[in-house]
Formats: sequence, structure tokens, C-alpha cells
Amino acid sequence: MPEPQEPERAIAATGMGGAMDLATSEATSLEKAPGGPEGGPSAPARSLWSDAWRDLRRNPVFIISGLVILFLVVISLWPSLIASGNPLDCDLSNAQKGSAPGHPFGFNEQGCDVYTRVVYGTRVSVTVGVCATLGVAIIGSVLGGLAGFFGGAWDAVLSRITDIFFAIPVVLGGLVLLSVVTSSTVWPVIGFMVLLGWPQISRIARGSVITAKQNDYVQAARALGASNPRMLLRHITPNAIAPVIVVATIALGTYIALEATLSYLGVGLKPPTVSWGIDISAASQYIRNAPHMLLWPAGALAVTVLAFIMLGDAVRDALDPKLR
Repeated sequence: MPEPQEPERAIAATGMGGAMDLATSEATSLEKAPGGPEGGPSAPARSLWSDAWRDLRRNPVFIISGLVILFLVVISLWPSLIASGNPLDCDLSNAQKGSAPGHPFGFNEQGCDVYTRVVYGTRVSVTVGVCATLGVAIIGSVLGGLAGFFGGAWDAVLSRITDIFFAIPVVLGGLVLLSVVTSSTVWPVIGFMVLLGWPQISRIARGSVITAKQNDYVQAARALGASNPRMLLRHITPNAIAPVIVVATIALGTYIALEATLSYLGVGLKPPTVSWGIDISAASQYIRNAPHMLLWPAGALAVTVLAFIMLGDAVRDALDPKLR
């Protein structure tokens, strides 16, 4: 009787630097398995950003808020697409009148078309919100990131400076600082928001950088002789920027509301600039006789702020791995 032959053996790599003894048929099937050395392409590793974008595309809150914001951006760039009139053309004979053909929102106390002023007021609000957010994000991220990375005296000095700015009430600071400004442009208001807004982003960026620089890949890069600029730009910033983006997105809506508040109090934007805050302030004393003068600009302001806050919440949920 012939002796049974032992199946031919093969050595297969384990992926950990070792090997294991397998039968030839087993090794062949392992190699041809999906994701194996000779099989089909393995699933590509997904980064935090690709996972976040995949989640955002499936989030109805992100889709709705994104469409609203896209609409606001378009009409702020080209308001004449949906409003053919001039927001500064007024006729006192139409003062405080309600809706009329061609004027769906009625007229204000000076006979100006409320609909046209609401549309053109979008440009100011979006400009203030975007510019203030960019300035706050850039200054706060740079200062906070450097403080968190280098630590020491730089971190201590910056922390004390941020504490001083946090102690200043925003509205009271605006009443004091902007009351001496005579310009009717948006830049003094934007500068004030950046001045008092960067400490919040700075503190967020500092904590995020401190957490990121303790990771193993940063320590490995340091051991291999990577320079400080390379570690900051290539290894730390991409992994520490997510919290800053979330806070900045939510803060954008807050800055739009702050501009309207300061304009309502008379220290923000000034006529002839078209602003929702200015129109709300002018219409507040006529709320009983002509409530439409107040409701339309106030409603536009509320929808805009809500859209940016909803967008920030959706981005936060997508970028926070703990919420997955």
C-alpha cells in the first residue's frame, strides 16, 4: 500500500515580519483573496476628511443649510437677479404702506421698498460675517498654534493676553470703540470683531495643537530630524485644524448677528449703508402700525444666522470621531 504523501507546504508572509507554514492550496487561496497580494485592490484607507465629506453628503441638515447659504451668497454677489429696484429710491407718499403689486414686502417709514432693502442687506451681512471669520480664524490659529507648539514663555504671555480680551464684554466694547468711528463702511465693524474674536479661536487652536503634538507620528518625525516648520505644516496642522473649522463656522453666524446688534444700537454700520440691523432699528418704533417693516429684515437675519449655526453643527458632527 503506498504511503500517504504529505501535502506540499508553502511559506506565507504574516504581514508582521514573520511567516507561517501553510499548505500550497491554502497559500494560493490566501494570495487570491480580495485585498491579498495578488487579489483585487484592497479598500483604500479613508482619511478623516473623506469620512467627514461622506457623512456630510448624507446629512439633510448640511444639505438644507448649505443650499440656504449658497442662495445667500449668490444674491449677495448679484442682488439684481431677484431685485430690480434701488434700495435708496424712496417715495414718501408710500411711507409705511403694506404689500403692493411689485412690492411684496411693502414700504418702510421713508417709502423705500422693503423687499429691495432686504435683498441688498444680504451683501453687507455676508461680507461682515465672512471677512470677520477669516480674520479671526487666521490670527487666532497662528497665535494659538505657535503657543501650543512651543509652549514656555510664549504660551504664558499669550494666555494672559487672551484672558484680558475675554474679560471685555463684546457689546459694551463695541459701544465704546465704535462710537468714535465716523466711517460708514464695514471695515471698522470687521476690525472690531477680529480684535475681540481671535482669543476664542486661539484657545481652541492651542489645545488642539497640544493634543496633536503628543501623538506618536509627531514624535517619530521629531526623532527622524524633522524641522519645526515641517512638523507644524505637514504633521500637526492637518490633524489639529478640524476644531478650528467647526468653531469658525458656527461663529460666522454669530458675527452676522453681532453686526445687526451693533447697527441696531447705532454704533455699527450707518446710513446710507443698507443693513438689516439699521432697518430693524428704524422699524422698531413703528411695530404697531407697520409690523412688516420689522418682520421681514428680522426674519432674513434669523434665517441667515440659523443656516450658519446648522452648518456648523453638521460639520462638528462629521469631524468628531466620538460622535460616529
